Amino acid sequence: VAAEEVKEVVAEVMEEVAAEEVKEEVVAEEVKEVAAEEAKEEVAAEEVKEEVVAEVKEEVAAEEVKEEVVEEVKEVVAEEVKEEVVEEVKQEVAAEEVKEEVVAEEVKEVAAEEAKEEVAAEE
Repeated sequence: VAAEEVKEVVAEVMEEVAAEEVKEEVVAEEVKEVAAEEAKEEVAAEEVKEEVVAEVKEEVAAEEVKEEVVEEVKEVVAEEVKEEVVEEVKQEVAAEEVKEEVVAEEVKEVAAEEAKEEVAAEE
C-alpha cells in the first residue's frame, strides 16, 4: 500500500513539475512576444524620428531657398532702383542742358535786340 501511495505522490509531483515547465514555457513565450512588440515600437519610434528629422531638413532647406530668393529679389530691385536713378539723373541733365540752351537763346535775342537798338540809335 505504501508503494502504491509513493507511486501516486511521485505521479502527482511529476504532473506538477510538467505543469510548472509548461507555465515557464508559456511565460517565456509571452516574454519573447513582449520583447518583440517593444522592438517593433522602437523601430516605429525610430522611423517617426527619421521622418521628423527629414521634415525639419526639408523645412530648413525651404527656408534657405526662401532666403536666397529674397536676396536675389533684393538685388534685382536694387538694380532697378539704380537704373531708375540713372535715368532720372539723365533726364535732369538733359533738362538742364535744354534750360541752358534756352538761356543762351534768350541771351542771343537780347544781344540782337541791343544791337538793333544801337544801330537805330546810330542812324
